[in-house]
Amino acid sequence: MAKPRIVVTGLGGLCCLGTNTADIWENMRKGVCGIGPLAIPDQEGLKTAIAGQIAELPDHDFDKRKLASTSRFGLLAALAAAEALQQAGLSADNRPPIRIGTVIGVGVWGTDAVEQAYRDVFLERKKRTEILAVPRAMPSSAAAHVSMLHGLTGPVFGVTSACASGNHAFSAALDMLRAGRADAIVAGGSDAPLSFGIVKAWEAMRILAKTGCRPFSADREGLVLGDGAGALVLETLESAERRGAPILAELAGTGLSADASDIVAPTMDGPAAAMRECLADAGLDPSEVDYINAHGTATAGNDRTETQAIREVFGAHADKLSVSSTKSMHAHCLGASSALEAIACIQAIRTGIVPPTVNYTEPDPECDLDVTPNKARERTVSVALSNAFAFGGANAVVAFKAI
Repeated sequence: MAKPRIVVTGLGGLCCLGTNTADIWENMRKGVCGIGPLAIPDQEGLKTAIAGQIAELPDHDFDKRKLASTSRFGLLAALAAAEALQQAGLSADNRPPIRIGTVIGVGVWGTDAVEQAYRDVFLERKKRTEILAVPRAMPSSAAAHVSMLHGLTGPVFGVTSACASGNHAFSAALDMLRAGRADAIVAGGSDAPLSFGIVKAWEAMRILAKTGCRPFSADREGLVLGDGAGALVLETLESAERRGAPILAELAGTGLSADASDIVAPTMDGPAAAMRECLADAGLDPSEVDYINAHGTATAGNDRTETQAIREVFGAHADKLSVSSTKSMHAHCLGASSALEAIACIQAIRTGIVPPTVNYTEPDPECDLDVTPNKARERTVSVALSNAFAFGGANAVVAFKAI
């Protein structure tokens, strides 16, 4: 029995490059770097001075009573979902009778709620925390608030696999749609890690960059954290055609694997296996892939290992691929990164433009792919892969096709 085809009918996102997908893509296309000075409370206790931080959130009319239990990462997810639902023609005011669910990936949790609780108890010596601290902090609350604020009554849950969470959300949604558990699902990722405790913890790992994010460049010095969210409306082709929805691309397949090796050090075999599984699920030959949005964190080990994995899977075709890391522009938004990178893949397919890897200054012989340095490139993109390789060795790759 043939698997149902799953398509993208809506895009939504916000990050340091913009608070809607049009602005995000325009800045990606232009090679704009949104990374700038970090501005959070108590930052005088941090060594980190830069981040991909959203300066100001867009206006919205969400129910204030529901927002009382919403952390920043839940609000970001709801804002991204609102844009995606509107483009898909599934706004709350004009919704056909179809089953809509949501799956939102998150790499951390509601850090603002947790830090406020610690301040209340340990610094202010209060006897109790704010009453809604638990629902604001729980990792699944982003999915819950997308459901509540947009009235989505289908399957609703969160997934968490560190930096691969967004792609795992797409994979879970794909499986549910193929299984007939829903007609459409808002899937994506959201994270708001720019709080004192989280940044301080990342500093302890000594992998945060001091001056900028330079993936694949020989002088790269580490990753830059950012906050953001991305969401896609995924829908069966049958449902989309029946209601005349805009069809932006096809989610052709996903591939998942585990390194089963080290909690932080990547391997080559795990990512390679995920890419192979993705191609097999999508029914694609490696030679059909035009563009890979790399995990590309700008850490020494990850960029080198990802290059090896791509060469292992694609062989001679690796030299014909366009590769780029848009984290060089929007920073590493943890659970939201692969959701934002899905937007880059879909827009590359729709516009024939490959977004660049900015801040690239010096070739690295161990990262010898065409990483689209500094300037976007015009190219027909019929198939795009998005890689996400997380701490814990959790690997998730998704494939988008023109339709």
